[in-house]
Amino acid sequence: MEKNSSFCFSNISSNLPITCLITFITIFLHRVLNVIYRTGKPLGKRVSPQRPLSTFIVLGSGGHTAEMINLLLVLRKERFTPRFYIAAATDNMSLQKARVLENSLADSSETKGLSAEFMQIYRSREVGQSYVTSVWTTLVAMAHALWLMIKIRPQVVLCNGPGTCIPLCVIAFFFKVVGIRWSSIFYVESIARVKRLSLSGLLLYKLRIADQFFVQWPQLQRKYPRAHYVGCLM
Repeated sequence: MEKNSSFCFSNISSNLPITCLITFITIFLHRVLNVIYRTGKPLGKRVSPQRPLSTFIVLGSGGHTAEMINLLLVLRKERFTPRFYIAAATDNMSLQKARVLENSLADSSETKGLSAEFMQIYRSREVGQSYVTSVWTTLVAMAHALWLMIKIRPQVVLCNGPGTCIPLCVIAFFFKVVGIRWSSIFYVESIARVKRLSLSGLLLYKLRIADQFFVQWPQLQRKYPRAHYVGCLM
């Protein structure tokens, strides 16, 4: 009798780690599916329609920043505040343009007293960088993005295509899954993308990471039906 009891106890003990692992994976997958189901739906009572929303604005070199600036000009500034402008560590021009925009808004009575901060983040991969060395830089970029997300915990992430946005969006999605913060991700595909999505857009669309996905050409909306066609923003 004692031998049988000892045998049963040893079996339970040996199976306990496997049972815990299966339980953890089941709960995690349930959370992922729940987040995907709720993604894109109205926040409802969780956020007051009059309450300001802390916002990450991800900038990219070249046309990405120009498009983002045009988008911000029609944005309700009093609603999306404080604003945190983020650009790659090697991209100083984009932050300069953002500062010019905020300085021009500073004299406006409707935006008086609103705050904005400017920060940089490491790139996952520079143009022309080898894939071998990009493994390390990607890990560094993810760690830096994680630190920024923990520090600020934005309610909105606004981006339009630069690869810099991917680590931030992935971490924002992970925070939703584990219940740290629900950050709504709004992605606006570049006007230069007429027939197919950029790599950043394709990842966010296929993985259902973006809460709202906007395109500027009707043929893109027909090809990717979960996207919203908003016309040309430039």
